[in-house]
Amino acid sequence: MLEISSYKVAQIILMARELRRAEGELRAFIENLLPEEQTSLVALMWIGRDTFDASDLEEALSTARVEATTPTVDYLIGSPHLSDHLENGLDALGISVTDDEDELIRGG
Repeated sequence: MLEISSYKVAQIILMARELRRAEGELRAFIENLLPEEQTSLVALMWIGRDTFDASDLEEALSTARVEATTPTVDYLIGSPHLSDHLENGLDALGISVTDDEDELIRGG
C-alpha cells in the first residue's frame, strides 16, 4: 500500500512538469516528505516505468527501502520523465489524480 496521498503525488507531478521553474520548490517538497512517503514515490515511479508490475507493489516498496543510497530527491529529479512515470504508476494501481490536479490548477 502506498504511504503517500494522491494529492501530494499530484502536487509533485505538476511541479515536475515545470521542473526548470519549480525545481527548488519540488526539492523542498520532496525533502519534507516522511521517509515512507519518499519510499512510496520511488516505488510508484518504478511501477510507472515498468521496472515493477503493479501487482509487485510490496516488492517495489521493499526494494526502494533497501536500495536507498542516493537522496530520494536527487534520484527522482534526475529521472527523465518523472511526471509521466508517476502518472503511469498511479494508473497501473488504479488511482486517479485528475480531480487533485484540477483542484491544484484552480488554486484550491
